[in-house]
Amino acid sequence: MGMMSKTSSALRRFQNDESGTTLVELAICISLFLLILFAILDFGILGYNWVTAEKGMQIAVRIAAVRPPVCDEVPLVHLSNPGNSNFFKAGTLCSTNGGICAQIDKQCLLSEPAPGNASATATADEIWSKLEVLLPAGALRSNVLLSYEYDPRLGFIGGPYIPIITARLVGSEDGDSPNGYGELPFQFVTPLSALAAQAGASDVTGIPGTIPFPGIEVTLPAEDMNQGVQG
Repeated sequence: MGMMSKTSSALRRFQNDESGTTLVELAICISLFLLILFAILDFGILGYNWVTAEKGMQIAVRIAAVRPPVCDEVPLVHLSNPGNSNFFKAGTLCSTNGGICAQIDKQCLLSEPAPGNASATATADEIWSKLEVLLPAGALRSNVLLSYEYDPRLGFIGGPYIPIITARLVGSEDGDSPNGYGELPFQFVTPLSALAAQAGASDVTGIPGTIPFPGIEVTLPAEDMNQGVQG
């Protein structure tokens, strides 16, 4: 009887012992806490990268606006539209009548400047030297798309070609996209799906490791910057 009494007493003490409940609660809550913490960190990094990348595109298009064009076959002067049967003398504004000036639109990646053109390569290198540290991790020259688009409101026949220049942050080629390129993927730093599973989520297949980076593009008109001996 004495032994059974001691055993029963020990069992009752064990049953009423709550000294380990804190560890159990910690084990249950720690995964959820880490999931929320790392999600805040990841989306904080995403927001920071968006701000710096937008600034980078502003710098890229500003340099492109005052430097020789990066893309091939971008003219230096406004040419008369070869399909126009009327004669318009040099100095006639492109906006005077539709179709007076030749419409020439070009786009290229920063990684593909006009071949054999030292000025185009120099412009691309200058842009990348300012841009590289501002883009998300893993972004390359091939993720920067420059577009030179004709605007009939700017320029005159025989005058400097003044296109509308746009710098875009892009991903890989995509035929369904208007400019031919998809969105740049953003890689999460932390394994959110694994943390969600540890926190008790029954289905983590919908939690991706990457998401499309917000589309960023900045546009400016080109400028005629006289770089002669007297500036």
